[in-house]
Amino acid sequence: MSLVATAAAPTWRFKKPSALPGFGITFGFSVVYLSLIVLIPLAALVLRASGLGIGGIWRVATTPRVLAALETSFGLSLAAAAVNAVFGLLVAWVLTRYAFPGRRLLDAMVDLPFALPTAVAGISLAAIYAPNGWIGSLFAPFGIKIAFTPLGIFIALVFVGLPFVVRTVQPVLADLDREIEEASATLGATRRQTIVRVVLPTLLPAVLTGFALAFGRAVGEYGSVIFIAGNLPFRSEIAPLLIVIQLEEFNYAGATAIASIMLLISFLSLLAINLLQGWSRRRFGHV
Repeated sequence: MSLVATAAAPTWRFKKPSALPGFGITFGFSVVYLSLIVLIPLAALVLRASGLGIGGIWRVATTPRVLAALETSFGLSLAAAAVNAVFGLLVAWVLTRYAFPGRRLLDAMVDLPFALPTAVAGISLAAIYAPNGWIGSLFAPFGIKIAFTPLGIFIALVFVGLPFVVRTVQPVLADLDREIEEASATLGATRRQTIVRVVLPTLLPAVLTGFALAFGRAVGEYGSVIFIAGNLPFRSEIAPLLIVIQLEEFNYAGATAIASIMLLISFLSLLAINLLQGWSRRRFGHV
């Protein structure tokens, strides 16, 4: 009798409280916000480009001028992000590990590309690196032209992408336990071995994150590039400028096709970088 009563008695199950109050509401708001700001515009872009069909998009993508513009944009963006990954790490190291006069001023100047309008940055870089500018005039006697060449585009992309690496690596470097380095030195490792085998593997995920952010910013950069690029087809014309040209010619299908190609290449590139970042976290996460 007691067993029957026990079996018939209702079992009350209390839902475990969530660590994030209001998760359902906040999650729904996040999905709606991302859909309105990111997903729906991108879907509309792809839908508009799909009117050309796969063959039409392929014809646009294989146009010599489009191929040259895509090569310029993605090639120089990749090179600029790689340079920023190296020098951004060095700047973050200096700002975190050393105390010197003017450190706060230098730390504030790192964020200047964030606050400076891109058009102002482009005009300033073009004026400085022009053949009669402060820096360009130093290279002009040797026949080296910086402004209005792919080299000028590269410098502009390095300028706008550097803060992403510095601000991504700096907090990780600040939180790095100095006892690990002391333990490495106690075990007989040289300073170089400690940096290469202990510090750098720990910072690698953050460096890759900064690299991805700098690369993404450089690919879509427009304002600071057009003033220093020269905008010569097959030489210094970037893909975003080619999209604007297509829009000014009312070739909306061609503009959306080029934009969709850039979207696909950017997505695949960032996916590869994120996979590499995930591997580095699994490989060096416990260093």
